[in-house]
Amino acid sequence: MGRTHELGAEFRHFCFDNSIAPRLEIEPGDSVIFQTFDCSNNETQRDGSIVERDADRIKPSHALTGPVYIKGAEPGDTLLIEVLKVKTADWGWTRFRPGSGLLKNDFEKPFFHAWDLSKGDVAEFLPGVGINVPLEPFCGVMGVALPEVGQFSTIPPRRFGGNLDIKQLSKGAKLMLPVGVEGGLFSTGDCHAAQGDGEVCVTAIETGGQPHFRFDLIKGQNLKAPRLQTNQQASPIAGREGYFATTAQNPDLLEASRDAIRFMLDYLEEERGLTREQAYILCSVVVDLKISEVVNAPNWVVSAFLPNAIFNK
Repeated sequence: MGRTHELGAEFRHFCFDNSIAPRLEIEPGDSVIFQTFDCSNNETQRDGSIVERDADRIKPSHALTGPVYIKGAEPGDTLLIEVLKVKTADWGWTRFRPGSGLLKNDFEKPFFHAWDLSKGDVAEFLPGVGINVPLEPFCGVMGVALPEVGQFSTIPPRRFGGNLDIKQLSKGAKLMLPVGVEGGLFSTGDCHAAQGDGEVCVTAIETGGQPHFRFDLIKGQNLKAPRLQTNQQASPIAGREGYFATTAQNPDLLEASRDAIRFMLDYLEEERGLTREQAYILCSVVVDLKISEVVNAPNWVVSAFLPNAIFNK
């Protein structure tokens, strides 16, 4: 077994850039416990206000801890990252603003929701409403440096990983990333306590955390894009009592996705008594968007799956 290292959140940066000096060097087989800030660099407060922390922070961007240099990693190799555990902070938040997210033109005002993450494996959505969201934490951003020179935004995902937002990258999963530069230069951040597939309002339950990853190498594999392996089904906790789903049909997959979520908002308003803003927040953290078919032209089908287990009987 390899050594276990720790890397604090003071070693954070706000872009992918292969000129950033590594903060830690490790051997294949070693593991690292990262201390991470939330995606806003811990600038978001419990009341939704923003307190500036780093004047030179690149915006918009995630706060990433790293980079880590893995000895022996060379371009063309595959970096294998095993998720041993992801511990979150004791609170988190979800927000949306007009002009962002899947339904960027549907809302005229911003909306913010704070979550208490200190009470175990679930977070209560609203007091007395009987909606509890299972916590299945993972890191939204896991990536290595690009071979190209320069500063690259943390926002879009790329061939070398980054802002993948794949909720199945929770405890026990393995992520495979193509190595672009010597040492790989791995960084991570953007911990999510829970997220639906799609992260439709543009944020999940955003939080700081302590992800613990083990690193290894596969030599000369020349991956074209990230891969992952997991033994878990999607939402193993939330899905234990089945799902309610809405569907939409459209020749444009993005428009079908929007309609599937709009129909789910209708359901949550009419049948569960939520405001439309509350429903959109809930969809972003628990509802899974799925492409159900893309072969029966002219319309494709997108489904939105809501886990029944979040509602108290």
